[in-house]
Amino acid sequence: MGVATAPSGPASESDRTGPGRAHWLQVACETADDLATDAVAREQAGKAPFDEVSRLREAGLLTLVVPAGLGGGGADWSTAYAVVRKIAAADGAIAQLLSCHYLLSWSVRFFTEPARTAEIEQQSAAEQWCWGGGYAHRPLTLTRTAGGYALDGRQSHATGVLVADRIAVRAVRADTGESLAVLVDPARHGVEIHDDADTFGQRLAAGGSMEFDRVSVTADDVLGSLTVDEAVLSPLAALTSPLGRLLSVQLRLGMAEGVLAEAREYRGIGRSPWHPAHPAGAPQDPQVLTAYGELTVLTRAASALADQAREAVHGGLGRGEDLTYDEYAEISVLVAMAEAASSKAAQESTARALDIIGARSASSRLGFDRFWRNARTHALYEPVAHRLRDVGDYYLNGAHPAFTLPV
Repeated sequence: MGVATAPSGPASESDRTGPGRAHWLQVACETADDLATDAVAREQAGKAPFDEVSRLREAGLLTLVVPAGLGGGGADWSTAYAVVRKIAAADGAIAQLLSCHYLLSWSVRFFTEPARTAEIEQQSAAEQWCWGGGYAHRPLTLTRTAGGYALDGRQSHATGVLVADRIAVRAVRADTGESLAVLVDPARHGVEIHDDADTFGQRLAAGGSMEFDRVSVTADDVLGSLTVDEAVLSPLAALTSPLGRLLSVQLRLGMAEGVLAEAREYRGIGRSPWHPAHPAGAPQDPQVLTAYGELTVLTRAASALADQAREAVHGGLGRGEDLTYDEYAEISVLVAMAEAASSKAAQESTARALDIIGARSASSRLGFDRFWRNARTHALYEPVAHRLRDVGDYYLNGAHPAFTLPV
């Protein structure tokens, strides 16, 4: 049994009337360059990234995947993946925040009525919301009240919540047990956001814990069902998970490419200038060149697999409601393979690049360690061992990967 190439059919996930891919890639490059100028100082300060979100907002990147007809950038997912990867090369934490925002703000299309979806996306674009939170955390409790619902409970370490304009969460109705997606304004009475993540990496991803105490929720705030029951969930809706996981793939690849680019510049390999901190001839050290070559091959190979997964997701979206469970399974497995390859590329590149740079990489002033800390932290929160088991079970037994919630 093989992993299929992308199912036929054009992608239709957004209106193609925006500025176009070339424009957004240029914007991403300019934003990444801007973030790179003070990346070390910002990461070491570890402050909530309000300024960084403002930079994304001013560049127009927060509305990238909103249809142009609703006031957004009208970009497709291929463009969104490329944007995340470029940002990750400069700042992995901000790229994680942006990835979470894209997936949460876009995923309402899968479980919300079209008219309500359009209203939400239009308001999100007009007010340039930054979305945070996630659906894969422990669910909150939603209790029926006379005027709607009350939301109660606690969730820990959700991305983006420190700077979010809207928080997307999963809640279970106390009376029926139904799992639902809920959109919450963090300014509402009863919502408390705590800056208590204290991670050694991805410190600017604005992660924190959330507490909800009798938070008032209206019917419009309840977006729709979040079931993972294969008998209920359509293959197209299930595609939200591999679509989101592919954002993590791009994030990891961006980190790997970013650290290799900085190592090349600092070490004077190739066409980059020789750094005076090293003795003459150091850029031609055979061990340095071999290590750099190995990591380049590892990253390029993972990138090629990610491209295949991206095309498969693109095709699956294009299939729409005609997507089958078998096709979904093949796409999900291919994304799982890309996750494993990109995780290895990111962790090895960010660790071994320190050896390529040499003893100077220990200087906190240079901040080369931030790449390793970011990649390692991301790997701890998104391990790939279960993805490898999915791949093995699929090839050996033909088992479909279990449906999972995104983010």
